[in-house]
Amino acid sequence: MTSFNKILSCTFYLVLLSFIASAASACDPVPEITPELIVAKDALEFSNEAGSTRLAIKSNIDWKVTASETWITVTPPEGVAGTHQLTVEATANAGSTVRQAELTVTAGSLSKKVRLSQAPAHSLTVSPKSFDLTHEATEITVTAVSALPVSLVSNPDWINLRNSAGPNLVFSISANSFSLSRTGKLIFASGNLRDSVQVVQKAAATTIPADATGMGSDAVQLAAKMKIGWNLGNTLEVPGNETGWGNPPTTQTLIDSVKAAGFTTVRLPCAWDSYIDDRSTHRIKESWLRRVKEVVDYCYKNDMYVIVNIHWDGGWLENNPTYAKQTEVNAKQRALWEQIAVYFRDYDEHLLFAGTNEVHADYGQPTQEHLTVQMSYNQTFVNAVRSTGGRNTYRNLIVQAYNTNIDLAVNHLKVPADPTSGRMMVEVHYYDPYEFTLSTEPSAVSLWGEPYKQYGKVAGWGQEAYVKEQFGKMKTAFVDKGYPVILGEYGAMRRSSIGGDALTWHLQSRAYYLEYVTREARKAGLIPVYWDNGHLGNNSFALFNRTTGAIFDRQTVKALMTE
Repeated sequence: MTSFNKILSCTFYLVLLSFIASAASACDPVPEITPELIVAKDALEFSNEAGSTRLAIKSNIDWKVTASETWITVTPPEGVAGTHQLTVEATANAGSTVRQAELTVTAGSLSKKVRLSQAPAHSLTVSPKSFDLTHEATEITVTAVSALPVSLVSNPDWINLRNSAGPNLVFSISANSFSLSRTGKLIFASGNLRDSVQVVQKAAATTIPADATGMGSDAVQLAAKMKIGWNLGNTLEVPGNETGWGNPPTTQTLIDSVKAAGFTTVRLPCAWDSYIDDRSTHRIKESWLRRVKEVVDYCYKNDMYVIVNIHWDGGWLENNPTYAKQTEVNAKQRALWEQIAVYFRDYDEHLLFAGTNEVHADYGQPTQEHLTVQMSYNQTFVNAVRSTGGRNTYRNLIVQAYNTNIDLAVNHLKVPADPTSGRMMVEVHYYDPYEFTLSTEPSAVSLWGEPYKQYGKVAGWGQEAYVKEQFGKMKTAFVDKGYPVILGEYGAMRRSSIGGDALTWHLQSRAYYLEYVTREARKAGLIPVYWDNGHLGNNSFALFNRTTGAIFDRQTVKALMTE
């Protein structure tokens, strides 16, 4: 081999070795970089003015930043690995609410969020944020500071703005006459901003010392003063709406007319269940108690006696004299009467409480269960009222017979135990004979009484002798034993659609019935309280036009007032 060939051969091997070495080097793996991202803050705050702040970030790879809202800009919006100071800039907030945005910083698969908020063009600061008060009437001062005018947009009716001086607002707090505490909220506005203050007021004492002031009459003495009464029917007992059964809101004018017509007592059938705003405690809405108080006060201004009861009220009590419901109903009965009694505790003897109305399971003969449970509702009522003390210690109370039926009263009613002696009355109702007073069936009759048999058919029972007999039973069983009797409801519907001579005889017969029943009741020592449902049309009971207060049925009023 020549020298040239040797040189060529060596050169070839050197090139081959170099290629092999390069190929081997190219096959080695390149090391991967693990992304790292650190953002100095997770939240930034701005004043309402235009401005900027700095945000430090660190990453070992390229990164970028995006903003969720256009009022935020970031400089620079992206960059390479390293440590950087970003400038985050906000435009001025001309609005009246806090605005918010979000920055998202990403580096490879990593992502960090930064919350941004900017104050509004003005602020509202209210202090203190809460009050904890006794039950007594008082005042509180709230300071409300804002660059714009501040207004009170909501307050409970027992908290009223009295005056304001600069940012200081003085509120008067009425006394809490409730046996339960109450909580109210004052809400303030400035522009679109809102802030509030919570006010908690403790309950009135459930029990206070006995007070006999203005309570001098026992049941017998008071009954002699009550004489004759009138029912404000189909009004305050309407579930959830005083006007729901067609009568207008009761006014002082109406009650003035009732007094002027000769009535000395007003019975106020009342609903309570549909006005409960806290089912766990059975708390009654104070607005409803205040409305009942308004009507009570209408009567007080006329020196009238007032009976407040728990009426049908949706039937929660009235339709459930059963062992299955006894515990539940008695708990509610007690809770409601404690509240009613405390709220009206300062009223004198002109106010009486009646525990229930026509409690019954059905219209048949009651079982021992029905009677036992119904009488437990009476006892719970008495216990609840007496437990509140004050004038309620001596208040005259009225308890009802089963279904307020005279025969059931005589045969079964046991007057509840009462720690105050001589302050109990009994209540029954009277709508006999049904065919004449209430029935709208074909069997109904439009005439009653011996003088009117010549003009048509009368019921085969329930005539004059029966009235005397029934009221005589109540006199013997209760009146003569010191328990005056309230004839809480009675009446006969006005069948005005009859027409002609038949209507004339019907109205005369009806007047005769009402005069007779009223007179015999009073002779037997019963206090008659006529049922007026306010309706003026056919099959109605109204004596007065509820809108104007004017007497609508003078014939009946005259009959009721006949001695």
